Amino acid sequence: MSTWVLLRGLTRETAHWGDFPSALQAALGEGARVVCLDLPGNGRQCWQPSPASVAEMAEACQRQLAELGLATPVKLVAMSLGAMVAIAWARRHPGTVAGCVLINTSLRPFSPFHHRLRPGCYPALIAALLSRDIACREGIILGLTSNRPQPLALLDAWLAAAHRHPVSRGNALRQLIAAARFNAPLTPPAVPLLVLASVGDRLVDCRCSRRLAERWGAAYAEHPWAGHDLPLDDPQWVIEQIRPWAMDSRQRIPT
Repeated sequence: MSTWVLLRGLTRETAHWGDFPSALQAALGEGARVVCLDLPGNGRQCWQPSPASVAEMAEACQRQLAELGLATPVKLVAMSLGAMVAIAWARRHPGTVAGCVLINTSLRPFSPFHHRLRPGCYPALIAALLSRDIACREGIILGLTSNRPQPLALLDAWLAAAHRHPVSRGNALRQLIAAARFNAPLTPPAVPLLVLASVGDRLVDCRCSRRLAERWGAAYAEHPWAGHDLPLDDPQWVIEQIRPWAMDSRQRIPT
């Protein structure tokens, strides 16, 4: 049985995947198991201080996996900051990772800062991270990350998650700093890689993912209209990219 581990991004948690994990599980079949982990400071780990570095986040995620009694190697499906964690994990412990799907991420030194975080989103993002009003914060984040109308029930679910697992402003700031400081290796992790990006991403310029795939020789696919939260805006498209890549016995390890 193959294990797939899902990692979310900045201040996000397991609940923000919605129905995507069950849909991915169904698409991959009985031979696969899908598990969601929370980064320290988020979700079920909200009581922990967020580490100051992406590398420490990766170590914490691997410890969570061990505590769950799950065997390695695993395949990682990771978004944004979570994708940085996946890269650090695969580099530091290559024997524990069998492949990575990297969604809408941005890495230094491959892309300039104004591509890694679009300047137009700065005011809204800062307002969301600093706001004490949970409804205001979650509404701003949903508006920034999704490009399609979402039902009110989705925002209600996000609000419930925020009340259940509050993310402190200190943890949000440490996560933002860790992401900004993360410096990716010039050579890719020695595992198969699939990079997915959204042309309509208003947080991260899709050229970041394009450049990453080019530099690392990774498989790449681009969605024409979805926002930063690609698995929310078009989960079926994401699954349609992952499934054939996962089933390809000729998967190439980038060099």
